[in-house]
Amino acid sequence: MPFIDSKITVPVTSELKEEIKSELGKLITTLGKSETYLMVGIEDAYDLWLGGKKLDKGAYVSVSLYGNAPAESYDKLTGQICSLFEEKLGIPGNAVYVTYHPVNDWGWNGSNF
Repeated sequence: MPFIDSKITVPVTSELKEEIKSELGKLITTLGKSETYLMVGIEDAYDLWLGGKKLDKGAYVSVSLYGNAPAESYDKLTGQICSLFEEKLGIPGNAVYVTYHPVNDWGWNGSNF
């Protein structure tokens, strides 16, 4: 039950959002999860500041998942997300923050797992 929520400073076309969503669907396997229940949110043209300066190109990515994953898997996924955002959006890795939120109680379809 992962959810990847991205807040991105640059405008992103619908087609590019689809590409990013599909790539995130492949990358989530790094945490031992599948795209089957993956939810993705992409908010573009979002204002972000880092070190007191507004970013022209930057992103904050929050990854929530039911359960937990090994630290090395989180580290690997961070690299993959940074590479994806640099390749598709021209956002350098030093302007991408990624956080992880393991969740023990996750609800869906009227009940919790």
